[in-house]
Amino acid sequence: MNASEPLLSIRNLTMGFSTQHGFAEALHGVSFDVMPGETVAIVGESGSGKSTTAHGIINLLPDNGKITGGEVLFEGRDLSKLSKNQIEHVRGREIGFIPQDPMSNLNPVWSIGFQVKEAIRANGVASSRRDVEKQAIEVLKQAGLDDAERRLKQFPHQFSGGMRQRVLIGMGLSARPKLLIADEPTSALDVTVQRVILDNLAELTMLNNTAVLFITHDLGLAAERAEKLIVMYRGNIVEAGDSREILQDPQHPYTQRLVAAAPSLASHRIQAAVEHKSTDDDLGGEFDLAHTAEERADQVDSATARDQTPVIEVANLTKVFKIRRGNFRSENFVAVNNVNFTVAKGTTTALVGESGSGKSTIAKMALGLESITSGSISIEGSDLASMKRSGLMALRRRMQPVFQDPYGSLDPMRNIGDIIGEPLRVHKVGSAAERNARVHELLDQVALPQALINRYPNELSGGQRQRIAIARALALKPDIVVLDEAVSALDVLVQAQILQLLAELQSELGLTYLFITHDLAVVRVIADNVVVMQKGEIVETGTTDDVFGNPREQYTKNLLDAIPGANIPLAV
Repeated sequence: MNASEPLLSIRNLTMGFSTQHGFAEALHGVSFDVMPGETVAIVGESGSGKSTTAHGIINLLPDNGKITGGEVLFEGRDLSKLSKNQIEHVRGREIGFIPQDPMSNLNPVWSIGFQVKEAIRANGVASSRRDVEKQAIEVLKQAGLDDAERRLKQFPHQFSGGMRQRVLIGMGLSARPKLLIADEPTSALDVTVQRVILDNLAELTMLNNTAVLFITHDLGLAAERAEKLIVMYRGNIVEAGDSREILQDPQHPYTQRLVAAAPSLASHRIQAAVEHKSTDDDLGGEFDLAHTAEERADQVDSATARDQTPVIEVANLTKVFKIRRGNFRSENFVAVNNVNFTVAKGTTTALVGESGSGKSTIAKMALGLESITSGSISIEGSDLASMKRSGLMALRRRMQPVFQDPYGSLDPMRNIGDIIGEPLRVHKVGSAAERNARVHELLDQVALPQALINRYPNELSGGQRQRIAIARALALKPDIVVLDEAVSALDVLVQAQILQLLAELQSELGLTYLFITHDLAVVRVIADNVVVMQKGEIVETGTTDDVFGNPREQYTKNLLDAIPGANIPLAV
């Protein structure tokens, strides 16, 4: 094939899905090219059509989805016209695919080796048992997994998220395809793990001159990893071109909103004042995360004037887990080791660090969901360890959680009204009429329409579900909210809206936040203070400005350096 000709050429592609209300078109005449060896990123919020485009290329659409027009030309051949058997010979062998969630895309009852070998056989890489075994080991080694022979015998639950993603990358590249489609391959990973995996992916694809179609909602990641950027909105391409040029000089209003909403090292603490919240338009509302120096100075002054009374006091906190090793043996694993910090009233303290740093374990201990091995956590002067059951129930009225996955933490069998009102029923607050009135009040508070009260979680978007989770957390009018990765799975626009909402609720209700996250760019816009954790210990702590502006520890510097696009100046 001529290197000057597109490897993949999408021309006026339309596709859609059959629903109970009729046929809904999801793509409206999409066109773009991918050259041999080129990396192209498609960005946009949920529902923009980016993943639908990727899945449509290799006919991985659900049963109710179909291509209704246009062409998918791969090396001049229209893939949309191929039969099921014909596309199966293209998929894997010539076009590799890396899905988003490794845990749901690896079968939990089959060993890693069985699944890697299955992909190798299906892609025609090897056929004899010996060759398949040898190739499977080579695939895991190339994906960066040490001790590959032993790893083949393990199961997905025995791998970390980063290791599982490496397995999927290895499987996707096992046949050395000419094109690799990577659909949000690192969205749930820590920034340092993400960087290592993407560096490994770049090395492997460069070695084989593999073109990459990269699907992501992370603009910084797209600019850092792709030469060309395609911005999608509601099934249309609204802007395309050089990645850095688009980030530094976006032309379309939607792209401008994406860039403005993306948190970065240059962002400032969100202002809760109403005047910073623009009126919702047909694009769904806009929130600006960066403000003038004068506004920033005003915010710092107001933060200094806040009540600095400690609401949460963590002293010499240690958590040790017993890990079973077989043959009735067990060993101690220290998840949190002698941790000390405080959270002042009405402020936000962020616990940051990689997976396994102990930050979520601290959150669980603060909520009374894990026991404390030694040390103490005091909430407004009351020691958690000495509280009886009645004391813990009273505490939970004052301290509520918001978890990472709103779909997993909301009961799918209950409607929204029942979900939000559940804490009121459990704590026997008010009459049925008063509880119903409170639910309506909470929907208003999190800026959701009253019409949602009788709908179910699966009928809502990710951002709406997270607003429901926040409404439920506020039902009992708590003083403290513990947010465990509460925005990490959301698109940048939805994320910006939720962060703005949290800032406004804190300003209005005087809430205190303990914010658990691995995303330091988000910390920049939401937190007053930062506690950096590594392997169960605090390595650095201070105000957000101090830690970001002048990090003392190399580990903190590594976390900051690993933020995608941290060194790419965004449009002002």
